[in-house]
Amino acid sequence: MPWLTQLADVAQRTGCPVVEVTGWRTRGHGPQPEVRGIVCHHTAGWADMHIVRDGWPGLDGPLSHFWLRRDGTIYVVAAGRCWHNAPSTSPDHDNSSSIGIEAENDGRAPWPAVQLAAFKALCAELCREFGLTAAAVKGHKEVNRQKVDPHSIDMTAFRAEVARLMKGEPAMATAKETWQHELKVPFGTPENPSWQAGNILVNVAKWSLEQRTTLATLGAKLDALMVANRELAAALAAHHAEIDPHALIARIEAAIEGITIRLDVPDTPAGT
Repeated sequence: MPWLTQLADVAQRTGCPVVEVTGWRTRGHGPQPEVRGIVCHHTAGWADMHIVRDGWPGLDGPLSHFWLRRDGTIYVVAAGRCWHNAPSTSPDHDNSSSIGIEAENDGRAPWPAVQLAAFKALCAELCREFGLTAAAVKGHKEVNRQKVDPHSIDMTAFRAEVARLMKGEPAMATAKETWQHELKVPFGTPENPSWQAGNILVNVAKWSLEQRTTLATLGAKLDALMVANRELAAALAAHHAEIDPHALIARIEAAIEGITIRLDVPDTPAGT
């Protein structure tokens, strides 16, 4: 098989942003002999495209054909063979028979929904290009017993989504992906402008509970105030025959009902 110079075009078909790394068309440890599988990795670091491209002491780059940035941007790194999976437990997923995708992640951080969507879309387009089924997509941890990447991704569910995309059906986010999806929030900070959907839901529930507690406390105080007003009206009537206690109570209650209560709720509760 010649150098895989069509990889940029394949990446473009995903609809994701694509960056062609300078020199990618001639970068590799010789041409790619064949493509029978796709191996999904995480990089175990951040901003590490240069490592995928250049390698590290003792292992020359390129280490994978693609680098997938956290924001879903696809970087085309190499068109030739890459040192991304050896030893392999599958003859269809070693360096000479498979394409590697390195996704930017330190191996602990939650996966952004946009990055996972790009991951699946790229796998789907590669399968189409090379006549593979979704079953050809494997996690590094599935074809190399020494590896754990891509961390926390259920590869069976991942392949099911790749198969859906290959059929032209929209991908469906898993419950976990939805829970971990990040959204910009008005109460965010420059250091932490986005919150996971799960965190937002949990915090909204907590804030709602706090407000219900506050309202219940105010309601109890109001009830106590009404009782005290009735007692006061009765005491005044006992000393002043001309006072109608029922009329006085009605007047006080009407005044209380006419009061507008404003609750000042901070944008970000303390301790959040």
